[in-house]
Amino acid sequence: MRDSDEVVTTTGLGDAALSRRRVLHAGAAAAAGGSLLVGAAGAAQAAPGGRRAPVRARALVPGDRVRVVSPGSTPDPALMDRGIGILRSWGLQVELGQHVFARYGYLAGTDAQRLADVNAAFADPGVRAVFAARGGYGTQRIVDRIDVSALRRDPKVVVGFSDITSIHGRLWRETGLVSFYGPMVNWTDSRTGPESAEALRRAVMTTAPITVTRDPTETAAPVMVPGRATGRLLGGCLTLISTSLGAADAPDFDGAILFFEDVDEAPYNYDQMLTELRRVGVLGRVAGVAIGQITNSVGQPGEWDAVAALKDRLYDLGVPVLGGLRLGHGNGQLTVPLGAQATIDAEAGTLTVEAGVR
Repeated sequence: MRDSDEVVTTTGLGDAALSRRRVLHAGAAAAAGGSLLVGAAGAAQAAPGGRRAPVRARALVPGDRVRVVSPGSTPDPALMDRGIGILRSWGLQVELGQHVFARYGYLAGTDAQRLADVNAAFADPGVRAVFAARGGYGTQRIVDRIDVSALRRDPKVVVGFSDITSIHGRLWRETGLVSFYGPMVNWTDSRTGPESAEALRRAVMTTAPITVTRDPTETAAPVMVPGRATGRLLGGCLTLISTSLGAADAPDFDGAILFFEDVDEAPYNYDQMLTELRRVGVLGRVAGVAIGQITNSVGQPGEWDAVAALKDRLYDLGVPVLGGLRLGHGNGQLTVPLGAQATIDAEAGTLTVEAGVR
């Protein structure tokens, strides 16, 4: 994972992407006590929060106050204006966290500033939804100190993807809150057009179930193991899933439909991350696998491409696998609720998810 909002080419970025992955893995290892032992990661996966009854926020309605926060990197003001305009066009009253545009190195302010904005948004009883401005990097630095207690009493809609995977995992594990993996407010029309906007609106403002259909033009569309499976849809950006093992934002994937996507990762990185999930037992306990957008995955000539790596790591699991879903960092990104009951029908090419709001 390189960034959360704009797709870029990987030319000249191989070393930077690998360095960032090393940083993330080092952080995850530290959170787990210095090593990702099978026992420690297994204990994290067995957290009782994964089996609690899901909690849903009320569907948003015109007039609701919503708050935009920056848990990771700093957004672009012009792109933010576009995203804010979309939310306002739905009748929502949009507020900004105090430090949304702050800068501290490559972060949207210090850890204390970003954490304060997230906690203030979760605690404010008048705020009905919290939207991430963008992802980038930084959420894992603050996720363990987010105060989720208010959400147990007063569930809110929470939206974001990529680096926000950590927040989704922590909220599910600690509160059972169904949250939304979808576009952020740092809006790019060339990547997320009218269909993306409407998918987000329907997800957070209606109680209709959501169906995402396999797109044959997506990179992972050839990855398919026939079958049908039902379970809680959990996951997100694969980099964040793999670097959360053993930490407090790792949900219980037992019996779940594991969803993952990522951007700017070489094929061998998908092999590495999925091998890690195999080694700690995660992939041996899921009911099925749903694969979103595998964006800008460039390998070396003569080596496996991303499709070959995914097939090698997933085809022997004995569960249905469905690739080619427009969920993630690619063009035409759609929105799905995480934590809601979902069914994949691999041969039909559909992922159907219960409504994420009530």
